[in-house]
Amino acid sequence: MASVSARFDIAGDRRFFFFLAVAMTVTIVAGFAFQFAMGRSTFAAPLLVHAHAVTFMGWTFFYLSQNMLVFTGNVALHRRIGWIGVGWVTAMVVLGIAITARIVREGRAPPFFKPLYFLTMNSLSVIAFAGLFAAAIAMRGRSDWHRRLMACAMAGLTGPAFGRLLPGPLLIPWTPWAIFAGMMLFPLAGVIHDQRSAGRIHPAWGWGIGVLVADQLLIGFVSTTGMALSAYGVPVAGGAGAKLAPLVYPPFP
Repeated sequence: MASVSARFDIAGDRRFFFFLAVAMTVTIVAGFAFQFAMGRSTFAAPLLVHAHAVTFMGWTFFYLSQNMLVFTGNVALHRRIGWIGVGWVTAMVVLGIAITARIVREGRAPPFFKPLYFLTMNSLSVIAFAGLFAAAIAMRGRSDWHRRLMACAMAGLTGPAFGRLLPGPLLIPWTPWAIFAGMMLFPLAGVIHDQRSAGRIHPAWGWGIGVLVADQLLIGFVSTTGMALSAYGVPVAGGAGAKLAPLVYPPFP
């Protein structure tokens, strides 16, 4: 492990990961700004929606600021405030699943996702994000592993942004895979960076990308099981979502 760390602890790493964080932040902000510009978002949304938006967007800028601290050489402060992320990510998991349950209950799943797929996708994706984050924290003593696993975790959060930027209705039934392809551009950039700067690809990318791919495949599998179908009945009970077929694309508004 030490030899791997030494080989990848290069001057260009900090610069690359800062600008990768900038690229992911711009993507996320662009996705939600586009949503607002199109009139699909409103400040009149329920409190849960605002809490979700503030928490997830706040995390995006926290991640960017952490990379900026490392890039500018303030690693000590980066480490001191990094533990804030543990509580933050916990809140993100709870709010991510809660807002998804509310959306399907109200029958407002995007029309280019089957409602059960949407519920499964958002729930498993935020759990995969938390898992990669936990792995990155566990490897915090190995900065080369830490930053790559954290970048993979963050790449997973760009999915909703690509879902807003891409023409989802025109991509049915391949919308989820188009979004996934967009997400994977960021880890792919990391792989290319390693190959060019160090002559080899860091093993952390294999683990991080492996988790993202496994999550994508698992979503497709789980969303077709009887267990998921039974679980779907819990959040939609008594809501408008109960009138929608869970395995059929909902009507366009």
